[in-house]
Amino acid sequence: MARTSYASQKTRLEKEKAKIEKQLQTLQAKQRKPVITSIVRSMRDYGITPEEIAAVFDRKSASRPATAAPRKAASGAKRVIPPKYRHPETKAEWTGRGKPPRWVSDAEASGVSRDTFLIEKTA
Repeated sequence: MARTSYASQKTRLEKEKAKIEKQLQTLQAKQRKPVITSIVRSMRDYGITPEEIAAVFDRKSASRPATAAPRKAASGAKRVIPPKYRHPETKAEWTGRGKPPRWVSDAEASGVSRDTFLIEKTA
């Protein structure tokens, strides 16, 4: 079995990629035709002009870029999470969320339970 070089494999794969991209474009064109026909038919039925569509389309695309993600409503101030763990010597604190700090990881690696750093709740 003959060994193929990197360059020949790359060339072959690029040709396959171009062929597949052309097939995708053809498929997309076939799928778009009935949709466009339906839109034109609806525009004629309701007497909508292309200028009206363009005006609405331009207005919506100008207000927010198409690539921007939808915005979430402002929730005001962020809620402060009280710490759940405290290092007895350095008094470093951790809420228990996210990646544990190094002092917790190091203690667990040496066999100390995470529960030894729990902050006792006072009522």
